[in-house]
Amino acid sequence: MAISDRLEELRGRLILFAPVFLGIGIGVYFLLRAEPDLTGWAVIGSGAVLTAGLGWWIGRSALAGFGLPFLALAAVLAGLLIAGARTAYVAAPVLDFRYYGPVEGRVIIIDRSQSDAVRLTLDRVRLDDVAPWKVPRRVRVSLHGSQGYLDPVPGMRIAVTAHLSGPEGPVEPGGFDFRRMSWFRGIGAVGYARKPALPLARPEAALPIHRLRAAISEAVQAEIPGEAGAFAAAITTGDRSAMGRETLEALRASNLAHLLAISGLHMGLLVGFVFGSVRLGLVMIPGVGPSMDVRRIAAVVALVAGAFYLALSGGAVSTSRAFVMVAVMLVAILVGRRALTLRAVAVAALILLLIKPETLVEAGFQMSFAATTALVFVFGAFRHVETRRLPGWAKPILAVVLSSLVAGLATAPFSAAIFNRVAHYGLIANVVSVPVMGALVMPLAVLAALLSPVGLSWIALDLMRWPIEWILWVAKRVAALDGAVGHVVAPPAAVMPLVALGGLAIVLLQGGGRGAGVLAVVAGLGLWTQAERPRVLISSSGGLIGVMTPEGRALTKPRGEGFAARTWLENDGDPADQEAAAARHPEGGDARFALPGLVLAQVAGRGAADRLADACPGADLVVFSAKPLERYPAGCSVLDRNMLARTGPIAIHDGPDGPRFVATAETTGLRPWSAAFTKKARRVAPVAPELPFLVADQ
Repeated sequence: MAISDRLEELRGRLILFAPVFLGIGIGVYFLLRAEPDLTGWAVIGSGAVLTAGLGWWIGRSALAGFGLPFLALAAVLAGLLIAGARTAYVAAPVLDFRYYGPVEGRVIIIDRSQSDAVRLTLDRVRLDDVAPWKVPRRVRVSLHGSQGYLDPVPGMRIAVTAHLSGPEGPVEPGGFDFRRMSWFRGIGAVGYARKPALPLARPEAALPIHRLRAAISEAVQAEIPGEAGAFAAAITTGDRSAMGRETLEALRASNLAHLLAISGLHMGLLVGFVFGSVRLGLVMIPGVGPSMDVRRIAAVVALVAGAFYLALSGGAVSTSRAFVMVAVMLVAILVGRRALTLRAVAVAALILLLIKPETLVEAGFQMSFAATTALVFVFGAFRHVETRRLPGWAKPILAVVLSSLVAGLATAPFSAAIFNRVAHYGLIANVVSVPVMGALVMPLAVLAALLSPVGLSWIALDLMRWPIEWILWVAKRVAALDGAVGHVVAPPAAVMPLVALGGLAIVLLQGGGRGAGVLAVVAGLGLWTQAERPRVLISSSGGLIGVMTPEGRALTKPRGEGFAARTWLENDGDPADQEAAAARHPEGGDARFALPGLVLAQVAGRGAADRLADACPGADLVVFSAKPLERYPAGCSVLDRNMLARTGPIAIHDGPDGPRFVATAETTGLRPWSAAFTKKARRVAPVAPELPFLVADQ
């Protein structure tokens, strides 16, 4: 059988496909609109065992190749089970009401919010008059106003008077679900404080790594002044709290922001430098090289160094992912296998998906593995290319340019889809910055760590300042170029799965399979060009409405609900800020829009109840963002806060039969991470108002 023979050829490469099908199952789990019940999980589990057994049994027969589809289906079902189990394992209380009052907790993470305020993540939380079993495991609080009484360090117990609520869901249907991300990170409440936070107790000895991390960050910034010191602290300890917004924006615009994240690049540079240094040092000792396998010794030392770097950086998701990847490669050296292979990448992906399946839908996982897979594939193909004619000095330059180009092309669709921007000169910035990072910055960071016990780390830190200043200078110059950043519209939901699966087919298959992969990528990118944004977007409070116009989306207010406004404009591929978008709707007072098949009005602010009767005539729908009324004018279709509490933000699309309404609750469904939202919504509005065009109940 020709088909069986073709399938049989793939049996030796099963490890390459295992994370792909496992990932498909995990992806399907996150697309579900409702969590399977006990019977559903029993069916899925039984199906996984049955199909795995069939695949193994057929694999031992004369038609062994036909067992592979059953094994693939078993992996998909296993992905569903693993994701469901992980969801249940991380379950923790989520605040389902607005809280204002005392908050006590232990500081475990210090970073900055998008408004550049210091932000603290607390555990061991206590809330006033809240039962212990209802208190979230972790709480995140942004500190605004005067905060002169607290210099937070990890392990310190603090008290602050804060406004808290459960994590918010998407700001538009199909948008990024912060609620889901918070669920898997154990964050059950977020909020802010305008009153000073106060320390209650000294940092606990239970967090020695966190305290060491804070001490190193402080020492680095004391030795290296300004933004260069903040950059050095970020790449050594993961502490970005001192980075200025202008510098961060320049790094993003030049596609150099990845240099800040302790991820694959940093872990690879560190481990590679330690491995090479130890191996070279042992070889130079007379009699050591021939008597022992110095590669294995160097791999063990590099593995320990990587583990310490992981702990020092705070164990962030991106760093954990990077450590798993380099650990797999170092273990390959220990067992006598080639380190940089697609098998090593597949094993790393498999481990991460088994441990933390939620990383599949995170930007870091997608971009890291896209870049790593593409680099291993391309450089593997170039192993047999003749380069002896190139002069010695040209080979490393070619390697840097090629690696930057390949990684940039591989991650470009994911970066554009996630961040809605393209750094047009990112290749140039990376070519002149990444070699400096690898050849100078990271080795000097390792040298500083080695010299610190004898008090001489300042020597390496002083030397490290200048290459960092170069990287920051490049970032600012590139970001200032005309057209440095392009803005792109958010893709339809099917685009990125098509691009990802197509790319994997190109790498993993041969012949016609690669052709099919190319077609899938082209189809996905072609579908992206047909992306259509909603004609109207309504926020979860009803206080902000965005209507698409020939000039771009017009917003109904220049300030307030800034996160929703910024996200809408970014998803439109619109570089305007909220104030500029609000200027597209210059009319003051209540808003009124005459759209195809729909007249939409908004009544907001003081005296809204008195103006509602005047807004109703001639309007098909009135968005009422003030306090909901017990009774509305007869014949007036009103969308108020109670209704929006059940639907979430609403999108209105142009349709062949008139306007088509889509509620966020319809797209997110009823999942564990949205249960608190649903409970709160039904408490606020036990019975949803009847609107003929909108399905409000979940």
